[in-house]
This record gives sequence, C-alpha cells and structure tokens, in this order.
Amino acid sequence: MFDLSFYKGKRVFITGHTGFKGSWLCKMLANAGALVTGYSLEPPTNPSLYDIAGVENDVVSIIGDIRDYDKLKTAFDKAQPEVVLHLAAQPIVRDGYKDPKYTYETNVMGTVNILECVRNSDCVKSFLNVTTDKVYKNREWEWGYRENEELDGFDPYSNSKSCSELVTHSYKQSFFADGNVPISTARAGNVIGGGDFANDRIIPDCVRAAMMKENIIVRNPHSTRPFQHVLEPLYAYLMIVAKQYEDAGLAGYYNVGPDDADCLRTGALVDLFANEWGEGLKWINKSDGGPHEASFLKLDCSKLKKTFDWKPKWNIEKAIEKTVEWSKCYISGGDIRECMDRQIEEFLGE
Repeated sequence: MFDLSFYKGKRVFITGHTGFKGSWLCKMLANAGALVTGYSLEPPTNPSLYDIAGVENDVVSIIGDIRDYDKLKTAFDKAQPEVVLHLAAQPIVRDGYKDPKYTYETNVMGTVNILECVRNSDCVKSFLNVTTDKVYKNREWEWGYRENEELDGFDPYSNSKSCSELVTHSYKQSFFADGNVPISTARAGNVIGGGDFANDRIIPDCVRAAMMKENIIVRNPHSTRPFQHVLEPLYAYLMIVAKQYEDAGLAGYYNVGPDDADCLRTGALVDLFANEWGEGLKWINKSDGGPHEASFLKLDCSKLKKTFDWKPKWNIEKAIEKTVEWSKCYISGGDIRECMDRQIEEFLGE
C-alpha cells in the first residue's frame, strides 16, 4: 500500500483545514513531515476537532473565506505549494436548503477561486478537488454509481458539488490539458470518526445523545449510505495526489467508498454504535418532516481499486469502534492528540 513518506518536506496547501476532515488530514500530513499551509474560515463548530487537537500547532493557518480570491491568492502565493487539496465547502445538506446562495457561492466560486490560484502559479504539481458521493443524479437504484454516471445533485448542497465537479472538468480541459498539473476529483461517501461535532449528522447525534444519556433520535433509519471511517478517504486522497504527481496519466475522477457490505441502513449503523458504546443506549425513529434527502446511495469504487490496487482498510465495525474510542477519550479528558496519532498509526499499519 501507499507510503505517506512521499509527503516528507513537501509543501502542501489545504483549503478547509479547520473542518472535521481537514483537521484529520492536517494531522496525517504533519505526522508524515509535510509543510502544511491551511486556508479556511474559523472552525465550523464549537467545540471543534481543530481546537481540541491543537491542529494549529501543526500547520501554518490562514483564516479566510474561500470566496475572497485576493486573500486566498496572497496566502497561496506565499505558501508556493507543490500539492493542493481543496476541501473548503458548505458541507451540510440541510444547511444548503436554509441558505442556497451561500452554499453555491462557497462550493462553486470557491472551486473557481482555488483553480484560478493554481492556473496563475508555476509551483503546483498536483491538485485534488474533494467533492461527494451526492454529485450523481440519484435514481434510487441498488447498485453503486460509477464515475461516468450523470452528475446532477438534487438539493442545493449536492447540486453545488456537482457544479464544482463540472468547473474542475472545464479547467482541466481548458487550462491543464498538457498534463503539467494533474487534476483529479474524489467523490467520497459518508465519513464517520472521532471529532465530528456537526449538526444533522447521525454519528455526532449519537455521541451527543450518549453524553446526555438520552435516546438517539434517528430521522431516516431506512436510508442507505456508504459509511466509512474518515481516515479511509483521506488516505485515498493522499494516495491519488501522490501517484498523479509521479504519473500525470493517473489523474481522473474517482469514487472513494466502502465495500458493499459496509453500505448499510442508518438504523443498522446506530445499532452498531449503541452496542459498541454500551450503557443501555437506545434509539427511536422520529422523522421531523425535513426536506428531501436521497434514501439509497452507494458507490462503485472499482476504478480506484483497479488503478491504484487500493482497498478499504477498516470495515464499518472497526470504524464505529474507533469513533467510540475517540469520543470516550474526549469525554474523559484524555490526550486527544495521542489518541489521534495512535489511530492514524494503527490505520497506516493495517
């Protein structure tokens, strides 16, 4: 499997570094010896993994809005990155309904802005735009979507990420066709793991209920999603970026998700969580009549597996185990940095 030592001494620019995935990504890269510059808004939640884990100590952190091209370009030019990973986004489906304008401005024009930085530089050797499994036109079928399926997300969040994909495709064809800067996108499934404090996500809801010793409220127990531990897609992102850095012919559009056995109903996921947590934790089905969300979503990851000889490391049971382990460490006032380092080391050693 791919060795993260590739990143030792590499200058890496991450947008969205203060978020849940961004914080884990910064920790992985810092541990590998990368020189990381992050550009993002303040952490999106309080508490936040970024603050709890002291990620600011591991990176050069620039607090700024991805919609502010001038500030972004100033930070970018100062960092002179060899590698760019674009994670900055408005990532919540329900928030997209509440503020579609902001969602499109961030997810579409934010992508344009970071690609403009790359286009107007001569330092970048590899770029990855992180999107989502929700970019596909959802037909509620029971097999996984492939990378050549139609892009047309239903709701403002999903659709804005579809647009982000199309922006990337256009820039790739229009300005990077010579292959000097390999450009890829990665469409990841639903991630879980320690340190996610977001609203309207099932595992954070589970942790909050467990801490309060209350029943877990599950809105859509029968919806099926490709759940995976956060380290799975982050490792895949870093692998794609490194491999295309060395061979531009590997650049493309990749699904990143679990094996079919780990695409399960939300209710089944909460059962696993409750069993792992213990303490008699239970859940109840309580729909709140919220906006439309897809009921069935699965990814076909054959392309990623065949191209890079990749496969998931942790199944869903292990992912839940590690999420609960982190959460109980946090609740008990344990050493979060040590916990994260240990989980990253264990994951990479699999």
